[in-house]
Amino acid sequence: MIRKTREELKDSCLVAITMYGPAAQWVHDGSYFRFRSGARLYMAYLENENDAARYQGWSLTRVYIEEMTTFTSQRSITRLLATLRSSKGIHCQMRCTCNPGGPGHLWVKQWIIDYGAWNPIRDEETKLTRVFIPARLTDNPELLLHDPNYINRLKAVGSPQLVKAWLEGDWSIIEGAFFEEWSTARHVLEPFPIPDNWIRFRAMDWGSARPFSIGWYAVVQDDRMEQGHRLPRHALVRYREWYGMKEGQPNMGLKMSAEEVAAGIVSRETFDGEREKIAYGVLDPSAWNVVSGPSIAETLMRHGAVFRRADNIRVSHDRRMGGWDQVRARLKGDPDDEDPMLFVFSTCYHLIRTLPVMQHNPDHAEDLDSDLEDHCADELRYSCMSRPFRAKVINRADRNPLLVSNAFKLNELR
Repeated sequence: MIRKTREELKDSCLVAITMYGPAAQWVHDGSYFRFRSGARLYMAYLENENDAARYQGWSLTRVYIEEMTTFTSQRSITRLLATLRSSKGIHCQMRCTCNPGGPGHLWVKQWIIDYGAWNPIRDEETKLTRVFIPARLTDNPELLLHDPNYINRLKAVGSPQLVKAWLEGDWSIIEGAFFEEWSTARHVLEPFPIPDNWIRFRAMDWGSARPFSIGWYAVVQDDRMEQGHRLPRHALVRYREWYGMKEGQPNMGLKMSAEEVAAGIVSRETFDGEREKIAYGVLDPSAWNVVSGPSIAETLMRHGAVFRRADNIRVSHDRRMGGWDQVRARLKGDPDDEDPMLFVFSTCYHLIRTLPVMQHNPDHAEDLDSDLEDHCADELRYSCMSRPFRAKVINRADRNPLLVSNAFKLNELR
């Protein structure tokens, strides 16, 4: 039985001691229960992926994981599947419990929840089957009978989103999202032809073992109505993406070489033998690091994908607006307008999938938790920093037209 830290298993240990009684002895030094039959139930921890390696070579018939969404990485969990084996022919199994929310919300939702309840999913490569068994508070009548005030204490948590997720098992609710300004209804558009006179550029976050993210953007040249939305002048439209992720394995990269990625970029920008006119590209500054031989950036450019170094400032300081605030500013738009300054085509699946579930860094609230699948978010930050935007500032003390002279606007820096 595993949680992120062994301390978190104390309550389970106390329940187990009561349940097993004289049938099992608790061995404190080894942190396990020893049964009369010789079986053992270990109470273990899995704080990070390195801890999973500690269990390599073990032979286990059951692995129980509590609160799976507290684990940032799916890889930490799946590595434990290698410990499930039995020379006695016992049917081996992994069982997990979890609630919506937490750093692992996204990968758990995609790995199991999105397939629907009571719907066995068989992996054709591994031949393993997984199934989502939903359980709500109402499925535990004994708890409500003996503690009828429990729901009221849950509501006292103070977060309506989190309480709704816990009570109703709603996995579409993101509590404590880093980008609370994001709205599919406001920001997502169906694809439409990009006018030839709109400036186009690309942004890229490099990755090999982890996914790379490349987004293509267009700059709206004049106010335009599209699908019931007003696209303001200077707004950005993310009209294409290429996300280097292994199929069905969130946050796992394709390990493509820089030459292969460059060829993929060129092919995606070539139509009927003609190359799309891209004004510029901005690339993750780490791609300029030289370890041995040419850097990744140099290799990309040598093979036709030209970039410049992106502005990598993340958090605002010293009167300088950081990248995350730039993204938020565009998601919000001007205070007096209903329209944002950033739009995304519905075909940009991975940005739409990952951006809403980004969380705050627990050690630095102004920054994003970089342990999450943040590659699209980083690439979006590079793009926004390449075309800084300042929202309109208006004296709101009085809407009298005579005070119009007190209003001013800082336009997009071009």
